[in-house]
Amino acid sequence: MKPIVSNDSTVYFGKESYSQLNAHLEKSKYSKVGILVDSNTHEYCLSRFMSTIDKEYDIEILEIEAGEIHKNIETCSGVWNALSELGFDRKSLLINLGGGVITDLGGFVASTYKRGIDYINVPTSLLAMVDASVGGKTGVDLGNLKNMVGVISESEMVLIDTEYLATLPVNQMCSGFSEMLKHGLIQDKEYWEKLSDLSQLELDDLDQLIYDSIVIKNTIVSKDPTEQNIRKYLNFGHTLGHAIESFYLTHPETPTLLHGEAIAIGMIMETYISSKLLAVTSEDLQFVSAVILATFPKVEIPAEDHEKIIALLVHDKKNERGNVLFVLLNTIGEAQYDCKVPHELLHKAFEYYNAL
Repeated sequence: MKPIVSNDSTVYFGKESYSQLNAHLEKSKYSKVGILVDSNTHEYCLSRFMSTIDKEYDIEILEIEAGEIHKNIETCSGVWNALSELGFDRKSLLINLGGGVITDLGGFVASTYKRGIDYINVPTSLLAMVDASVGGKTGVDLGNLKNMVGVISESEMVLIDTEYLATLPVNQMCSGFSEMLKHGLIQDKEYWEKLSDLSQLELDDLDQLIYDSIVIKNTIVSKDPTEQNIRKYLNFGHTLGHAIESFYLTHPETPTLLHGEAIAIGMIMETYISSKLLAVTSEDLQFVSAVILATFPKVEIPAEDHEKIIALLVHDKKNERGNVLFVLLNTIGEAQYDCKVPHELLHKAFEYYNAL
């Protein structure tokens, strides 16, 4: 597949990605190379990745615990200290081998260590391939608030090898699929319609669907790398979705929700809001809801928790001057940003979702 060129980075696919990696390592002559993994990718992905490196380099493996709960400044501090103790300097490289937690956290660690060292993302989850590894957003959570601390800093390159997806459980694959659905909803109706009926697709089609998803995101990011305007489209489903994810993350009595599972709920609710404020038809609302629920079983959100979740919206990163701003749909394939939503409509969105 043809590489996708971003503003300051390039996404490579399949075997060519490793050829590009080896050429980059040989040319750059890094003083040290670190590979950041979590406990899962250390076990299931590291040996495959190491087998693709052609020459001997001074390589150190740095491992963190798996899971969103560890995506915080404390974990960063541990990695920063490890890099320092191992003698990493400004001519060193960090390779992030893992899902969205690893690519987000590893990118942030690299971008801030000694005011910035090079890093490369090797996403091993579907979510990281189509979302977290592309576009230069890095960061960690602040308590229960998603991605509140971070920088926008492009990697040297991104390597997409779908062989790693064979290591994923079904729920992790579905989590990434939600971001692919989002890309169709905000930008490409034809792509959305392809995803809406997976029964017509072969497993071999997955590579192309991933490629097309990355193209959609990259087209948006290239025009607005620092999220001043249209990059906000990529937050569709995330305003309510992040608040739901944050609430469930810090309430152990509630079900554990993966990022994509929470975003799926957010997309249904924000499509409902779009049908009340913009031009989304009731038929399109039913269609979107049915497609998402076919992959993501409904989560009952008790009425007494609705206001608690809504209260978390005040921390959303798109907010301006005290206003909570949403990305909504004009129609399937066309989004609108900076939309204000009445408080009572937020409650109705929860009621709509619960009634499905």
